[in-house]
Order: sequence, then structure tokens, then C-alpha cells
Amino acid sequence: MKSLIKKFAQIPSPSGYENQIRDAVRAEVEAYTDEVIVDALGNLIVRKGEKGPNGLRIMLSAHMDEIGVIATHVDKKGFVRFTKLGGVNPAYCIGGRVRFLNGTQGVINIERSRGNKEHPSLEKMYIDVGASSPDDCTVGVGDVAVFERAYMELGDRIVTKALDDRVGVVILVEALRQLHENDIASPHELYFVFSTQEEVGCRGAGTSAYRVDPDLGLSVDVTGTGDTPKGSKMEVRLGEGPAIKVRDGGMLSDPRVVDWMVSTAEEHDIPYQLEILLGGTTDARAIQVTRAGVPAGCLSVPCRYIHSPSEMVDFGDVEYSVQLLVALLSESVGQLV
Repeated sequence: MKSLIKKFAQIPSPSGYENQIRDAVRAEVEAYTDEVIVDALGNLIVRKGEKGPNGLRIMLSAHMDEIGVIATHVDKKGFVRFTKLGGVNPAYCIGGRVRFLNGTQGVINIERSRGNKEHPSLEKMYIDVGASSPDDCTVGVGDVAVFERAYMELGDRIVTKALDDRVGVVILVEALRQLHENDIASPHELYFVFSTQEEVGCRGAGTSAYRVDPDLGLSVDVTGTGDTPKGSKMEVRLGEGPAIKVRDGGMLSDPRVVDWMVSTAEEHDIPYQLEILLGGTTDARAIQVTRAGVPAGCLSVPCRYIHSPSEMVDFGDVEYSVQLLVALLSESVGQLV
């Protein structure tokens, strides 16, 4: 999976421009599926199996998009002003490098003002692409870019851009592969959704859930941790297994889904953590409020430095996430719904 994480993370696909990563994911999963759909919003929807007597129609969602920036103005000296696509943190921007989808590279810096002691804001920042005027600037208004940072491994830790949520995409791909190659006959009709525009409002998951009309929904995404110096006060830590979401800033997981995930993890001796995230949300929120409502939850991969160009996960947590997901999909859910 490491090579696939590296491959997917380096593909530039900000919100609304997911075509490159979608093509790469489709090439990986097409041999394992019964049906492949690309809808009007660009979501890749993959169906596997049929619903048995004790089965459900289950939708699993991991978003393909990553945060990015979009050019808003090019000044007389060729410097590019920009705004965000998704949750770009200004503190991570200064000195950061970006690549526009047309191939142009640039570096972000900030206007000099009173020693720059004030909290940085995107309005004070610009991208230097090496131009000296608008005429030789290869970037125009509306061009989009993603952050650039090389993949690296620090022991069992993987560090790269776009782990939010390419690591979730890889987990879905690997779970689908294992179900197929190990000839595991799930009692459920499974829809693996690789969604678009999560970073700007969980839009792809909402339209996909309306189409699929699932009996149960799970998102697979990253979550923050509480294991860094003076970090967030939460119980999730790297290296202690996947997190089962109880609550985040946009949803309350269905308690029946939480209990199902916990009991399955314990039955299969898979380490897990319980997640309560104060801010942010995932595709599960959009699934949960679709049509007349859907029981929903989320399998979360602990991740440090979310929305930075150097997000970090523990590879053991990724492996255990796949194990838990395969176990969940291999067995009947019982009286959940």
C-alpha cells in the first residue's frame, strides 16, 4: 500500500479538479468491480456484489480531492494573489511551494509589514512564479494549484501532502482488492464511492448518497490527534489503531454504527480508538442527512498536521484500518437497521 499512497498523494487534484486522481483510482479498481459509474459531479462510484437476505446496501466514501489555492489577481510585477480551495491554513503557507495544474511552479511569501509579527492572512500573501510582469506570467485568474512536498518515511510514519484523504482512498482500494482476491462473499451490496469536493462542503458524497440510497453509510477519512506538544486535547494518537468516530463538528455518528464497529474490532482483536473531534467533519455527514436519513459512521485514520503539506500517518494504523473495514463488510450487520 505504501507505493499506492505515494502514487496517489503526488497526483495534483484539488477540489473540483479531481479528474487526474479519478483516472488513477479507476485503473486500480476496475478489475474488482461489477459496475463503475462516473456521475455528473465527477464522483467515481463502484458497485460490488448484490444484497443477500441478511444484507444491506452499504455506501463507503473516501474523498479524492485535496486542498489547494486559486489565482484571483496578477499584479503589475507578475505576483499572483490567491484565495483558498478548502481549509488552507495561512500558518502553513509562507515559504510553501505550489504547482498549478498547467505545470507552473511557484513559492508563497508574505508582504513585509511591521516585522510580520501579526497573524498571517492569505490576503497579505502572494505567489512568486518567477515573472516580472503579467505578460510573462504563465498563471491567470482562475488557475488552480496544489501544494508540493516530497513523500518520505520516518520509520513507520508516512509523511506527504494530501494524505487527507488519499490514505482513505487507498484503504478503500485495498479493501476492495482483498474482498475480490480472497473471494470473500459479502452479504451486502457494496458501493465504494471515491467522492469529489469534500474539502469545500462534502458535495460529492451528498449527490452520491442520493443516487445510491444506502441502508448504511461509512466514510473513511483522517482525523486529528492529541499526541503532539500542547496539541488538541483529544484521545486519538498515532500508532494505536484506527479511530471510530463518535462525534465531530458536523455530525453525531449513529450509536448503532459505533457499537457495530467496536464489537467487530474487539471480535477480531483489531486495536481501535474512539474519536471525538471538536471541529471539522467528513463525507459521513452528507450521507447521514440524505433523503430520509441514513445510519452513518466514520472510520478515521489518525493524522498529524492535517491541511499542511506534510501530513503524517502511521502505517500500522492504515493496515489495521483495512483489516477492520474488510471484517465489517464480510459479515452480516444483524439488527442494525
